[in-house]
Amino acid sequence: MPSALLPPAQRDPRLDFFRGLALICIFIDHIPEDYVNYFTLSAIGFFDAAEVFIFISGFTAALVYGRAMAARGLLIATLQVWRRAWQLYVAHIFLFVIFIAEVSYSVRTFNNPMYNDEMGVGDFLEHPHIAVIQALVLQFQPTYLDILPVYIVLLLIFPVVLACLRRHPAIALVPSGLVYLGVQLFGVDMPAYPPGSVWTFNPLAWQFLFVLGAALGHGETGAPNRRRVVDAVFWPAVAIALISLVIRLSWTIHGLWEAFPALLLRALWPINKSSLAPLRVISFFAVVMLVPRLVPPQAAFLRRPASLPLVLCGRHSLEIFCLSILLSALGHFLMAEVSAGFAMQIAVNLVGVLAMCLTAGMLDWYRAVQRTPSAPTARADPAVAEGSGGGE
Repeated sequence: MPSALLPPAQRDPRLDFFRGLALICIFIDHIPEDYVNYFTLSAIGFFDAAEVFIFISGFTAALVYGRAMAARGLLIATLQVWRRAWQLYVAHIFLFVIFIAEVSYSVRTFNNPMYNDEMGVGDFLEHPHIAVIQALVLQFQPTYLDILPVYIVLLLIFPVVLACLRRHPAIALVPSGLVYLGVQLFGVDMPAYPPGSVWTFNPLAWQFLFVLGAALGHGETGAPNRRRVVDAVFWPAVAIALISLVIRLSWTIHGLWEAFPALLLRALWPINKSSLAPLRVISFFAVVMLVPRLVPPQAAFLRRPASLPLVLCGRHSLEIFCLSILLSALGHFLMAEVSAGFAMQIAVNLVGVLAMCLTAGMLDWYRAVQRTPSAPTARADPAVAEGSGGGE
């Protein structure tokens, strides 16, 4: 998200809003057998909250660090990008430790060792001396802990992308697209731990979406070009989005009522998420092209009280993402051990979303207190700025 480097009037509330919406959907989607996940972002197209998460991360990273590069040079911008990557790495390791403890405690409490394999921590408990090293090098990724590693890797290579974008977007987009095409044609995967497994989010594929977001977000002078692109593809994007919505909606209804026909289900399913199947990219990018026209930065609903919780969740994305992972696992254990009924599902989702929104509000209040005039004013740092609004 545009940061303290930008005047408040230039801050685009859409980025925080949609990132916050994606975080809420990630929490809901991570709970197995939860009927509420029929109504998340995955219900409107062939993509889900992960695409929103990665795309906005690329967009905001280019926006923040592109300006840092223009003002202070590529070296300083690179150091700031890698500082952010280090922050995410530390957060991921802490989340890993807490997640392992949460799963282990649940296994012991409910006497259900199957959770070890279901949540992907069995190898850690059997071979901790190996698994901990693999976790430190991002190769061991238990269930739910697979999106931060890919974002960390993307940030590590982002200075190269940023330097290419500064010369011309095509210099970044063409190689990125070729790598993505290679993954689709040859099925290249990234090996992970334990042996025989692969990364849930193949960075060789997902980098393409990240670079697409970065290309659109790079530079203050890119706005006229973005408007021309949006105008040129608007009606084709409308058609693609509507067709995707109708097909995906038929699948959702079919999941709730089996007699309802699921359009093209056998022809299109499965839509590979690990390698970011082209259908996911096309469906998602069609929606992206609609947003500037249908949801302008001045849209009234973005500034209404009802939207504030989502905006705050998006503004504090790293903290809320980590919390959502722990809440998703807790919700899964409660629904599996106590009740999986409709009332419990609604309660788990409401309590989880409320906890995320209240935490975001508390973080925002604390940040406001830190920025009061009585406190010494620190010089704006793009890395800190991205942490406040341009994180994953």
